[in-house]
Amino acid sequence: MTRRLRLIADDYGLAPGVSAAILELLDRGRLTGTSCMTGFPEWHGEAVRIRPLTGRAAIGLHLTLTDQLAVTGQSSLAPEGRLPPLGSLALPLRRGRIDDRDVHAELDAQHGRFVEALGREPNFIDGHQHVHFLPVVRRWLRRRFAKGAGMPALRGSPAWPGTIATALKVAAVGALAAGFDRSMEGAGFTVMRPLTGLYDWRQPDGFASVLRSAIETLPENGLFMCHPGHVDETLRGRDPMQGAREVEFAYLASGDFGASLERAGAAVMDGRG
Repeated sequence: MTRRLRLIADDYGLAPGVSAAILELLDRGRLTGTSCMTGFPEWHGEAVRIRPLTGRAAIGLHLTLTDQLAVTGQSSLAPEGRLPPLGSLALPLRRGRIDDRDVHAELDAQHGRFVEALGREPNFIDGHQHVHFLPVVRRWLRRRFAKGAGMPALRGSPAWPGTIATALKVAAVGALAAGFDRSMEGAGFTVMRPLTGLYDWRQPDGFASVLRSAIETLPENGLFMCHPGHVDETLRGRDPMQGAREVEFAYLASGDFGASLERAGAAVMDGRG
């Protein structure tokens, strides 16, 4: 039997070039779906472009608490209206310097923009820089989504890597995700796991080998996260991950990727599961 794998692209809506690349890969059946960043001014236009894919692509919400402008403006989370770097988020949260209510208001606003633009709940939820694993976000998820039918799936914790090169990154994300899968499943969510796709994007030539390894080893319904895109001026002004996006797009669009799937007896799952 063909083993079906989930390939999810992060960051739809981050910049026009990123969104265009993801739409092309979705149209070619090279991705299962994508998670959307809804806080940018261009979001409603990007929502119009992705809306026709609803049904055959999984369209999720990419919760964002770092580095970008806050939808809700100034607060204890974003004193000057801009969300903090990841390194300046976790400790202030633990020490109570950032009010849970401000974080929840920001997440409510991002979720509201998703539902308003697409007319539906997200198929799944994950987090930019894995912020959905934070305790404050776990609390928001339980509050926002009542236990029962229609709850979004959640991106789960990472699998242990096959190479030493990615071990530290996976360990750091794994520590942030400790207890997430079990507690969220206990709250009624479906958790998509194991997660793979972590690598050092500053060395983008490693992407193809990470993806080929995942194709060979992921179980049925396993999840691979990726960040394809085309670099444009908007992206340059918003995010440091640039050249790696072009490399990821090129490989995902390539014949070599298709051949790797065929050799492994695997296929990209579509959004209907």
